[in-house]
Amino acid sequence: MAISRREFLMRASGTAAGAAFAGRLLAAAKGAAGLHVGVCDWSIGKGGRVEALEVAARIGLEGVQISPDGAKAKLSYATKKVQQAYKAAVKSTGMQIASVGLTVTNGCPLATDKRGVAWLEQTVDAAHALGCTATLIAFFGPGDLYDPKTKKLSAKAVDSVVEKFKAAAPRAKAKGVVLGLESWLSARENLKILERVGSDAVGVYYDIANSTARGYDVPAEIRLLKSRICEFHFKDNKGLFGAGQVKVEPIAKAIEEIGYKGWLILEQAHGDAATYFRKNAAYVRKTFGLKAPKK
Repeated sequence: MAISRREFLMRASGTAAGAAFAGRLLAAAKGAAGLHVGVCDWSIGKGGRVEALEVAARIGLEGVQISPDGAKAKLSYATKKVQQAYKAAVKSTGMQIASVGLTVTNGCPLATDKRGVAWLEQTVDAAHALGCTATLIAFFGPGDLYDPKTKKLSAKAVDSVVEKFKAAAPRAKAKGVVLGLESWLSARENLKILERVGSDAVGVYYDIANSTARGYDVPAEIRLLKSRICEFHFKDNKGLFGAGQVKVEPIAKAIEEIGYKGWLILEQAHGDAATYFRKNAAYVRKTFGLKAPKK
């Protein structure tokens, strides 16, 4: 059963780890509307690289969603050396680590890769160490939960994914981190998986462009998922906001109605990345009534 963010904070504050999580989440919610605009490191040509924070700062964003530099047994962002480098970059650039994206599960499906549970746990630990609460667990390409032949959900893949999330969920719960599924699934399909996992530490990473392309009623899905959404990808597969396929204004209204506080992560540039993301960031800030960060 879904609970409100306030309820989640109150429950979490019962433990030391939960109290730390509550503090981080409240800190992230400060500022105009409690929303922040960031970008994926892979969308600015810096996938798995600490330099992504410098690039995002030059664009005028507030933070970066980071990813690993490859499908290794020990993911790069899970190593102390890389985490220290990110922390140093946070201080030098003024950027934040918005969230951690386990992107290698696109090519190495979580459902079948034996490293899956370890990767989930490493991602949880990395998010906690870097001071963020949301993660992205990717299910695209070979990692898609839809059977390519039947075009329906693969029961076998879903069963495997549910078990792996169940295994990693207690660790995520203890560290105040949410494992977010990003996929082609509808809100109702996602909720069925979350119900089977049975933990508030597993949620949905919602991509407004993917859901639009799939033909879903995006505002309605957002209202249905509510607090189970841990973070958003904000992009338009057809170009700039306002001139593409995604209708941002009704989506923004739904986001405001559910009381979401956190990051709106820009993804997928069209043309020059810096120019594109500056324009889309400006559009998002105007839509939500946000102020650009001070230079």
